[in-house]
Amino acid sequence: MALVYQGAVPLSMHTETVRCEAVSKEISSNLSFLSSNSVKKTNPLCLDTAKIERSRRFRTIVAASPPTENPIVSAEPLTREDLVRYLMSGCKPKENWRIGTEHEKFGFEIETLRPMKYEQIAELLNSIAERFDWDKVMEGDYIIGLKQGKQSISLEPGGQFELSGAPLETLHQTCAEVNSHLYQVKAVAEEMGIGFLGIGFQPKWRIQDIPIMPKGRYEIMRNYMPKVGTLGLDMMFRTCTVQVNLDFCTEADMIRKFRAGLALQPIATALFANSPFKEGKPNGYLSMRSHIWSDTDNNRTGMLPFVFDDSFGFEQYVDYALNVPMYFVYRNNKYVDCSGLSFRDFLEGKLPVLPGELPTLNDWENHLTTIFPEVRLKRYLEMRGADGGPWRRLCALPAFWVGILYDEDSLQSVLDMTYDWTNEEREMLRNKIENLSSEFIDQVPKFGLKTPFRDGYVKHVAEDVLKLAKDGLEKRGFKETGFLNEVAEVVRTGVTPAERLLEMYHGKWEQNVDPVFEELLY
Repeated sequence: MALVYQGAVPLSMHTETVRCEAVSKEISSNLSFLSSNSVKKTNPLCLDTAKIERSRRFRTIVAASPPTENPIVSAEPLTREDLVRYLMSGCKPKENWRIGTEHEKFGFEIETLRPMKYEQIAELLNSIAERFDWDKVMEGDYIIGLKQGKQSISLEPGGQFELSGAPLETLHQTCAEVNSHLYQVKAVAEEMGIGFLGIGFQPKWRIQDIPIMPKGRYEIMRNYMPKVGTLGLDMMFRTCTVQVNLDFCTEADMIRKFRAGLALQPIATALFANSPFKEGKPNGYLSMRSHIWSDTDNNRTGMLPFVFDDSFGFEQYVDYALNVPMYFVYRNNKYVDCSGLSFRDFLEGKLPVLPGELPTLNDWENHLTTIFPEVRLKRYLEMRGADGGPWRRLCALPAFWVGILYDEDSLQSVLDMTYDWTNEEREMLRNKIENLSSEFIDQVPKFGLKTPFRDGYVKHVAEDVLKLAKDGLEKRGFKETGFLNEVAEVVRTGVTPAERLLEMYHGKWEQNVDPVFEELLY
């Protein structure tokens, strides 16, 4: 099946250094599927296929940056090759790279500190829509989000309020977007006696105290999670993150950024660690949110060691995603429970719950959103390792990754630095290791920058990486290095945000967690 995309589509990959500034934009009409064996011998191209005229029974228009709202139409049943082409359609020339920031936050009643109920959330969403001209997103009779241009506001399972920002060119624009959003939310929420908390894990309330949002996909996930891990419901209802979505120009560029992002994700986890409390007490971790992912669902989480294989590319990620069990299919405005079933069977029309039904690219796109590794590939790359935090850190997280991944010299330096890190070392930073007492403990989630690594500590790695991030931002020429100040202070002192909270908890807060709601109030 041939699909037509309006966007930049690469024709090849290789594993050598790729300077996207020098990538050819010549037009080619050959969009035939290429195997990883054949393409390694050719140079990667970033093509402007918006200038290419192609005819088929249907034309498909796919945006290359989030969020995707355009319809995806197919004339024939999907094949594995179509799924690969879908990911390839995200490639774009460097001048079109953008920055998309997403962050979540906990809403709470200022008087009682209790989590917002859905009825309060619905009132908040309706008021923001009416006052600031957002479009409402409904599921049946329930308002579940807002949309304005390429920005969207959505609800996580426990009512966490998420802004998915528009793809923007500079960090000044992304930070202005965050500030505008927080202003609008605060303007309405204060009138309702509602506040918002910037932290990575719910510090006070039990899971049974958290309201459940009326979204069909979350009901399916809530029933499935306990079957595959012990902490999945905590992930759904009691965590908040901040992430950045970044572009790539070719398959080879994607591979390099994917590897750098995975290798450094534990470093970001340490720098932004901000979830040391659970149910009113210290939980034993600096990033409880990161620890949660270690036993959520190992089929769809983790550090993806296969990304470092010589054979890795879009094809291999598709094969990985096809092996991840499904959650749902969306049909006739309803979510159909497909938990544990195979997308491979879906491609062949063999889903037991939808016999004879074949997937669309929208189904594939939805399936990709149910995979939760530390770095996730869609038609862009998502850096997913950081805890939620106050607004300055919401600007610092994208600055950290843009400085590293959007500058060729900084990216290559990271790849050189991490080249001989083994899978075992990467897993050791992220996951549990066995100590002398035969106990398994998390590393970075527990010890942050003080985690031992080789002949030093994670702090020493963070110092080198921060310098590369700053150098990368300086070369962009937008005067963006100031957004790293929050991270620079953490690196300078070696004290994570979580450790500062614990110091206050044991000191002036007198072992009472309630003041954190004021300390980290937006």
